Amino acid sequence: MAIVIAFLLSIAMTASGVLTPLNQGEAQDLSRSLEETQVSLENMTLLSGSLLIFRNNFLIDLIMFVPFVGPFFGMYVMHNTGLVIAAESIMAPTQPPPLLVMLLLFIFPFTWMEFLAYSIALSESAWLAWRLIQRKGKTELINALILILTCLAILMAAAFVEMAIIQAFI
Repeated sequence: MAIVIAFLLSIAMTASGVLTPLNQGEAQDLSRSLEETQVSLENMTLLSGSLLIFRNNFLIDLIMFVPFVGPFFGMYVMHNTGLVIAAESIMAPTQPPPLLVMLLLFIFPFTWMEFLAYSIALSESAWLAWRLIQRKGKTELINALILILTCLAILMAAAFVEMAIIQAFI
Protein backbone atom coordinates (compact mmCIF):
# COMPACT_ATOMS: atom_id res chain seq x y z
CA MET A 1 0.00 0.00 0.00
CA ALA A 2 2.88 2.36 0.79
CA ILE A 3 4.31 1.85 -2.71
CA VAL A 4 0.95 2.68 -4.30
CA ILE A 5 0.67 5.86 -2.23
CA ALA A 6 4.24 6.83 -3.15
CA PHE A 7 3.47 6.11 -6.82
CA LEU A 8 0.41 8.38 -6.78
CA LEU A 9 2.34 11.06 -4.90
CA SER A 10 5.14 10.85 -7.48
CA ILE A 11 2.67 11.34 -10.31
CA ALA A 12 1.07 14.26 -8.44
CA MET A 13 4.44 15.94 -7.89
CA THR A 14 5.39 15.48 -11.53
CA ALA A 15 2.01 16.94 -12.53
CA SER A 16 2.66 19.90 -10.22
CA GLY A 17 5.80 20.63 -12.22
CA VAL A 18 3.97 20.15 -15.50
CA LEU A 19 1.31 22.64 -14.40
CA THR A 20 3.80 25.26 -13.17
CA PRO A 21 3.72 28.28 -15.48
CA LEU A 22 7.02 28.85 -17.31
CA ASN A 23 8.05 31.84 -19.34
CA GLN A 24 9.68 31.40 -22.74
CA GLY A 25 13.21 31.92 -21.37
CA GLU A 26 12.82 29.32 -18.62
CA ALA A 27 11.33 26.86 -21.10
CA GLN A 28 14.21 27.44 -23.52
CA ASP A 29 16.84 26.84 -20.83
CA LEU A 30 15.22 23.60 -19.64
CA SER A 31 14.62 22.42 -23.20
CA ARG A 32 18.21 23.18 -24.24
CA SER A 33 19.57 21.17 -21.33
CA LEU A 34 17.40 18.18 -22.24
CA GLU A 35 18.36 18.49 -25.89
CA GLU A 36 22.07 18.31 -24.99
CA THR A 37 21.43 15.08 -23.11
CA GLN A 38 19.40 13.68 -26.01
CA VAL A 39 22.14 14.50 -28.53
CA SER A 40 24.77 12.76 -26.41
CA LEU A 41 22.55 9.70 -26.03
CA GLU A 42 21.95 9.55 -29.78
CA ASN A 43 25.70 9.20 -30.33
CA MET A 44 26.11 6.33 -27.86
CA THR A 45 25.82 2.60 -28.23
CA LEU A 46 22.94 0.74 -26.62
CA LEU A 47 25.21 -0.35 -23.78
CA SER A 48 26.91 2.97 -23.03
CA GLY A 49 23.66 4.94 -23.33
CA SER A 50 21.83 2.47 -21.10
CA LEU A 51 24.58 2.67 -18.50
CA LEU A 52 24.43 6.48 -18.53
CA ILE A 53 20.65 6.47 -18.08
CA PHE A 54 20.90 3.77 -15.40
CA ARG A 55 23.62 5.60 -13.46
CA ASN A 56 21.59 8.80 -13.37
CA ASN A 57 18.33 7.11 -12.38
CA PHE A 58 19.89 4.74 -9.85
CA LEU A 59 21.74 7.58 -8.10
CA ILE A 60 18.47 9.49 -7.78
CA ASP A 61 16.77 6.33 -6.52
CA LEU A 62 19.47 5.65 -3.92
CA ILE A 63 19.14 9.17 -2.53
CA MET A 64 15.38 8.63 -2.27
CA PHE A 65 16.03 5.66 0.03
CA VAL A 66 17.66 7.91 2.65
CA PRO A 67 15.33 8.26 5.65
CA PHE A 68 13.85 11.68 6.37
CA VAL A 69 15.55 13.55 3.47
CA GLY A 70 15.03 11.08 0.61
CA PRO A 71 11.33 11.80 0.13
CA PHE A 72 11.94 15.56 -0.03
CA PHE A 73 14.68 15.05 -2.59
CA GLY A 74 12.42 12.69 -4.54
CA MET A 75 9.56 15.16 -4.64
CA TYR A 76 11.97 17.87 -5.80
CA VAL A 77 13.21 15.60 -8.61
CA MET A 78 9.66 14.69 -9.63
CA HIS A 79 8.60 18.34 -9.68
CA ASN A 80 11.64 19.24 -11.81
CA THR A 81 10.86 16.37 -14.17
CA GLY A 82 7.44 17.93 -14.62
CA LEU A 83 9.04 21.31 -15.34
CA VAL A 84 11.14 19.75 -18.11
CA ILE A 85 8.05 18.11 -19.60
CA ALA A 86 6.28 21.49 -19.52
CA ALA A 87 9.26 23.17 -21.16
CA GLU A 88 9.35 20.60 -23.93
CA SER A 89 5.62 21.17 -24.54
CA ILE A 90 6.08 24.93 -24.69
CA MET A 91 9.01 24.64 -27.11
CA ALA A 92 7.33 22.08 -29.40
CA PRO A 93 6.02 23.55 -32.65
CA THR A 94 2.49 22.28 -31.96
CA GLN A 95 2.62 23.19 -28.23
CA PRO A 96 0.62 20.20 -26.95
CA PRO A 97 -0.85 20.50 -23.45
CA PRO A 98 1.95 19.61 -20.99
CA LEU A 99 -0.30 17.37 -18.89
CA LEU A 100 -1.17 15.36 -22.01
CA VAL A 101 2.53 14.98 -22.81
CA MET A 102 3.16 13.72 -19.28
CA LEU A 103 0.34 11.20 -19.55
CA LEU A 104 1.55 10.04 -22.97
CA LEU A 105 4.91 9.15 -21.44
CA PHE A 106 3.08 6.30 -19.71
CA ILE A 107 2.72 4.50 -23.05
CA PHE A 108 6.40 3.65 -22.64
CA PRO A 109 7.25 0.79 -20.27
CA PHE A 110 10.36 2.54 -18.95
CA THR A 111 8.18 5.32 -17.49
CA TRP A 112 6.20 2.81 -15.44
CA MET A 113 9.40 1.05 -14.40
CA GLU A 114 11.13 4.25 -13.28
CA PHE A 115 8.11 5.47 -11.34
CA LEU A 116 7.84 2.03 -9.70
CA ALA A 117 11.50 2.09 -8.62
CA TYR A 118 11.17 5.63 -7.27
CA SER A 119 7.98 4.67 -5.43
CA ILE A 120 9.69 1.68 -3.84
CA ALA A 121 12.54 3.93 -2.69
CA LEU A 122 10.20 6.58 -1.30
CA SER A 123 8.06 4.09 0.58
CA GLU A 124 11.07 2.25 2.00
CA SER A 125 12.54 5.57 3.09
CA ALA A 126 9.37 6.19 5.10
CA TRP A 127 9.55 2.69 6.60
CA LEU A 128 13.21 3.14 7.49
CA ALA A 129 12.44 6.46 9.16
CA TRP A 130 9.61 4.89 11.12
CA ARG A 131 11.78 1.95 12.20
CA LEU A 132 14.59 4.31 13.24
CA ILE A 133 12.14 6.25 15.39
CA GLN A 134 11.10 2.92 16.95
CA ARG A 135 14.79 2.04 17.37
CA LYS A 136 14.38 -1.00 15.11
CA GLY A 137 16.40 0.35 12.20
CA LYS A 138 18.75 -2.63 11.94
CA THR A 139 15.92 -5.03 11.17
CA GLU A 140 14.60 -2.78 8.40
CA LEU A 141 18.04 -2.52 6.76
CA ILE A 142 17.66 -6.07 5.38
CA ASN A 143 14.40 -5.06 3.67
CA ALA A 144 16.06 -1.89 2.39
CA LEU A 145 18.94 -3.86 0.86
CA ILE A 146 16.53 -6.26 -0.87
CA LEU A 147 14.52 -3.33 -2.21
CA ILE A 148 17.65 -1.48 -3.37
CA LEU A 149 18.66 -4.57 -5.35
CA THR A 150 15.13 -4.82 -6.73
CA CYS A 151 15.28 -1.18 -7.85
CA LEU A 152 18.70 -1.78 -9.36
CA ALA A 153 17.25 -4.55 -11.54
CA ILE A 154 14.15 -2.53 -12.48
CA LEU A 155 16.16 0.57 -13.38
CA MET A 156 18.75 -1.38 -15.35
CA ALA A 157 16.00 -2.99 -17.42
CA ALA A 158 14.25 0.38 -17.79
CA ALA A 159 17.45 2.02 -19.01
CA PHE A 160 17.93 -0.62 -21.72
CA VAL A 161 14.30 -0.27 -22.82
CA GLU A 162 14.58 3.54 -22.87
CA MET A 163 17.82 3.51 -24.84
CA ALA A 164 16.43 0.96 -27.31
CA ILE A 165 13.42 3.21 -27.89
CA ILE A 166 15.68 6.24 -28.33
CA GLN A 167 17.75 4.36 -30.90
CA ALA A 168 14.63 3.15 -32.69
CA PHE A 169 13.45 6.72 -33.22
CA ILE A 170 16.73 8.32 -34.36
